[in-house]
Amino acid sequence: MWKVFTKKRIAYASIAVVVGGASAYYFYPGPSRRIRKQQAHSLPIIKPQFLMSATYADAYNQVQSETSSENELHALWVPPSRKEMLNILKSSSMEGPSEKDNDVKEPPFDLLIIGGGATGAGTALDAATRGLKVALVERDDFSAGTSSRSTKLVHGGVRYLEKAFKELDYGQYKLVKEALHERATFLHIAPYLSYPLPILLPIYKLWQVPYFWVGSKVYDFLAGRESMESSHFLSSSKAIEAFPWLKKEKLVGAMVYYDGQHNDARMNVALALSAVSHGAVVVNHVEVTRLLKDKNGKVNGARVRDNLSGDEWDIKAKGVINATGAFTDGIRSMDNPRCDNIVAPSAGVHVVLPNYYSPRKIGMIDPSTSDGRVIFFLPWEGSTIAGTTDSPTELTYNPMPKEEEIQWILNEIRTYLSPDIEIRRSDVLAAWSGIRPLVRDPSAKNTSELVRSHMINVSPSNLITIAGGKWTTYRNMAEETVDTAIKVLGLKPLNECRTERTKLIGSHGFSPTMFIKLIQQFKLDTEVARHLANSYGDRAWAVAALARPTGKSLTAFGRRLNPLYPYIDAEVIYAVRREYACTLVDVIARRTRLAFLDVQATLESLPRIMVIMSKELGWSSEQQKREFNQAVEFLITMGLPRPKEQGKS
Repeated sequence: MWKVFTKKRIAYASIAVVVGGASAYYFYPGPSRRIRKQQAHSLPIIKPQFLMSATYADAYNQVQSETSSENELHALWVPPSRKEMLNILKSSSMEGPSEKDNDVKEPPFDLLIIGGGATGAGTALDAATRGLKVALVERDDFSAGTSSRSTKLVHGGVRYLEKAFKELDYGQYKLVKEALHERATFLHIAPYLSYPLPILLPIYKLWQVPYFWVGSKVYDFLAGRESMESSHFLSSSKAIEAFPWLKKEKLVGAMVYYDGQHNDARMNVALALSAVSHGAVVVNHVEVTRLLKDKNGKVNGARVRDNLSGDEWDIKAKGVINATGAFTDGIRSMDNPRCDNIVAPSAGVHVVLPNYYSPRKIGMIDPSTSDGRVIFFLPWEGSTIAGTTDSPTELTYNPMPKEEEIQWILNEIRTYLSPDIEIRRSDVLAAWSGIRPLVRDPSAKNTSELVRSHMINVSPSNLITIAGGKWTTYRNMAEETVDTAIKVLGLKPLNECRTERTKLIGSHGFSPTMFIKLIQQFKLDTEVARHLANSYGDRAWAVAALARPTGKSLTAFGRRLNPLYPYIDAEVIYAVRREYACTLVDVIARRTRLAFLDVQATLESLPRIMVIMSKELGWSSEQQKREFNQAVEFLITMGLPRPKEQGKS
């Protein structure tokens, strides 16, 4: 096999290693906006078999030819480490009043963003691409809250459109119009993480045919040139052909319309990394303990604590943005303990079923359940998701679906599926609840009404709060938030908003067929190669380079963490080294999606994942035990049955 180890390939691989290892991180520390280069980062040691395949040369040449803009990053760009990010934040706290003239120096950051979900990470990216100096801290992990527990749809909102016409609500109409535009942008800037999905709406009453046909066509019309594909009607026989599980009795036909779907947590990680690539300082597991104010009572920073080390320090900024989702009121109370709560937490419960419950490339919606809520029945990551819309809930860090909610979803599904299909409770592989932060605008005349879209509020002390909204419109929310911050704080960006055209990290060298090259270069299993391409984009080359030999001839690399799912050991290493994964839960829930797909399989995979992370992070035996217990507790909130209490001795 050493015949392929040629001088040319060695040279190509060497170039790629140098380019990938010499990562330049741009940070603007002062009013002159000078650029400071961080220390160079080296890639992991590349084994001879990777040099022989010239994989890095292929990746480098492919991406270089496709990225002409100086701001676009090739597949081997390496972000600064979490430690380096922390050092920047801590060093910024040392900048204080001048000893000579008592003048206060300009804060090291223009904006401090609290919250690393979709809205916070999106806001950091927006501000960083405008040339502003940005810091972001997240108490837990990126997408640890609502942003990882969505229905996985990138959609305009068919049900909102129905309400707009039924209630003559112009606000609902605007919401749909805005979301459809953002849907198109979403699919453009993250093509490997998002994709069109046809959704079938079964019709069992003849009068509903023209009703749903008109609604679907209006939906297409509002999307205009950004429409995916035209909605269409299917006869009953064609509907059964497309979705064989449907109940045939009294089926008139079905409407099929198009929306988008995505991998929400990985999208959130891509947003955070993209913000870093444009100069933002982004750190997870750092919690704000109190807000700081200047002598005029204006918010100018925060006291923070690293939840992994316990270190505390101050971060100074010209302004602070509160993007903490369901926990918005906690930050607002730090600003004003007497402020009224504006968040009305609402839970969306979802269950995951095996893939044999739905087709692989089409979803279904039930718009009229027994209590009026909507249920989606969607293929996702090789499994089937069934979930509801909003219902009131209590605010908690780790929401847990109630058994009656799970049973309600299963019962509703049974009414639409063929009677010969028995849906059992034991078929539920995972279940989760996500808290959506519906909000009341404190500046509105009628504060009892909930805002259906999003709301931006500026307090008397200049704390800027962005809350509400949904995943699809995160980019527009971020743009409006940064616009507000610029106006309120008098910031001076270098350019206008660019996020409609800024592709996220991993997108520049991605193509729908790149998985074939991954198979050819690394001898990966086809399912694994597709998964890597669709989860990491052009970063899949770097992930695959870390894959360990399997001992098999056909699929030589990529040891699976669990034989039923395409996640491999290299993803754990990559998550720790390149994606700021710090805990077992970070990996099983948000860098991979294993915990959202199958809690039992995740439990079985925990020891193997922990061995890899322990080696990477140097965990002691006590920390390994603590991490394992915390991961099990998390899996319990995702549907894992609690261990039976042992009898007392």
